[in-house]
Amino acid sequence: MIDANLNRSSEGLRVLEDVARFLLNDAELSQRLKTLRHDLARETKSLSVGLFSHRDSEHDVGRLHSEDKELTTQGTSSRSFLDLVTANAKRVEESLRVIEELAKLPEMNSMLNSASFEQTRFALYTLERDLISKISRRDKMERMAGLYVILDRQFLAGKDALETARQTIEGGAKVIQFRDKQSRKRELLVVAQKLKELCSQAGVLFIINDYLDLALSIAADGLHIGQEDLPLSVVRRELPIDKIVGCSVATVSQATRAQNEGADYIAVGSMFPTTTKKEATVVGVDMLKEVKRIVSIPLVAVGGINQNNIGEVVAAGADAVAVISAVLGERDVKGAVRKLVARMDLAKGKCQNQ
Repeated sequence: MIDANLNRSSEGLRVLEDVARFLLNDAELSQRLKTLRHDLARETKSLSVGLFSHRDSEHDVGRLHSEDKELTTQGTSSRSFLDLVTANAKRVEESLRVIEELAKLPEMNSMLNSASFEQTRFALYTLERDLISKISRRDKMERMAGLYVILDRQFLAGKDALETARQTIEGGAKVIQFRDKQSRKRELLVVAQKLKELCSQAGVLFIINDYLDLALSIAADGLHIGQEDLPLSVVRRELPIDKIVGCSVATVSQATRAQNEGADYIAVGSMFPTTTKKEATVVGVDMLKEVKRIVSIPLVAVGGINQNNIGEVVAAGADAVAVISAVLGERDVKGAVRKLVARMDLAKGKCQNQ
């Protein structure tokens, strides 16, 4: 029993370690899992020869059940990385519990320390949470690309928010952020719920600006905050682990800090002078290039971007481009979005051919 469960633990930990290493490219998480696996091996090293002598895989009655299960499940489902992590984490946790209980037996407690396996099991609970958190947000981070429309109700000029969002989606927008600094929360809740449903049906990311409570109440895909809003550490703690957080920055140090504190994407700006946020500091395209060199999370260029300069920020390395007036200020919203998307695609094509 000890041999079988040690094998399950080690094998499961190796799967989790490789997910952290190769899928997430997370050195810190990978090292934590590797250390756990090595500690487990060191804890049971004195038993290795004895365990081998009791191993009888050929006559294990559980082997047949495992083979039957494998045959019946081949090709029957589209298993995700999230399923893979969950299955292997549970496999390790259950195996550790078995060894922990066996170690309490009088004939075993002189060779195995039950408390050590308990500590390892609790450490894995935390690691499982961290892995699931990063994988859950990874998909949303990868979708942070293309045209990012900030649906600011103060700039709708009489247009209906829901209909405008529908037109931006039909035009090709990939992300919609809902922003309203003036209306009452009760009113915003109704509008935000409808926008979230529309975006979910279309496969478009829906982000709430500033209001953590609103993002939580409608289960938005994420929250966007500025330098004067709630601290990233607080937002990250309060949001569910599968939600993303974006942060506006204007300097390299702010970008570095945002990434270190858990931001899933960074909005750099203002790229150009803008009429929608007159107090914004223009940092220019060079700042975007500099930030691109030091951070690994997606970058969103924002501020004063229109059809004439959108190619410039794409060429500078923006993963997504955020606009307000270039869409909301146009009579033909759908057409404006299509033109911006076309300019982005053209710029990306030129970058790839260089």
